[in-house]
Amino acid sequence: MKGGVALLVAAFLPIVAAARLPRNEPVPGGVAVIELPATATTPRVYFDGQRIMVVKYTGHWYAIVGIPLAAAAGTWELAVRMTGPRPRQIKFSVLPKRYPEQRLIIKNPQLVNPTSAELDRIEREQAHLSKLLDTWVPDRDPALAFIWPAAGPETSGFGLRRFLNGEPRSPHSGIDIGAPRNSPVRAPAVGTVVDVGHYYFCGHTLTISLGQGLYSVYCHLNKIDVKRGQAVEQGQIVGSIGATGRTTGPNLHWTVSLNGTPVDPRAFLIGTSDTSPAVQKR
Repeated sequence: MKGGVALLVAAFLPIVAAARLPRNEPVPGGVAVIELPATATTPRVYFDGQRIMVVKYTGHWYAIVGIPLAAAAGTWELAVRMTGPRPRQIKFSVLPKRYPEQRLIIKNPQLVNPTSAELDRIEREQAHLSKLLDTWVPDRDPALAFIWPAAGPETSGFGLRRFLNGEPRSPHSGIDIGAPRNSPVRAPAVGTVVDVGHYYFCGHTLTISLGQGLYSVYCHLNKIDVKRGQAVEQGQIVGSIGATGRTTGPNLHWTVSLNGTPVDPRAFLIGTSDTSPAVQKR
């Protein structure tokens, strides 16, 4: 259940057991699925100061942790608040992963090296989007099973180390899906539209909250068919493929953000995780 009324009553609803868990891949840009200690009440979990999604699955509590692409391999900690005055520390391992490189040519040089005025705009937009994606939205039943959002192939994978006109840029924060202009784009799961806007790099952009700090962001759209605050169903058409913002042609750039960091959308795609994934034990 989504939307403003649902958020007001979420604290009084019973816990709904998750139908599945995401794919457990504890690497930079991946998702770690970590079993938590048994407790009668919902644990509160924090990672690097950010609140983390917690779901119940087959009678056990699990933390669903988005790992930043810049995270170093090694041992990290969760702070778990249950009963008692002090949080419990739970360690988990992040494994190394090296992503491939991609080199692109952008014909408009200002999209590679913006002017000072454009940089000011970009800074404002990035601050707005970062604040949005850092927002915790309470939800007893966050959407964890996604569908592929557009009828087209993956043209650029998540985490690519990108070079634009020979210059290094930030790793690719999502998946690019190639499709003709005006092809329909669908909601990956049940959620609520929390932002609609036009941004320098992303063009026409739509952001859907899926609950507990999980967001789906669609960029470069030609048209957006939903409004801020609107509830959407899985598979509902929410817009169409475009080439707005910084892009080499019509495509959908799909970012999935979890606890404020981009993660590989494939962790949540139906068919990429079985119902009993390997998880990190406490």
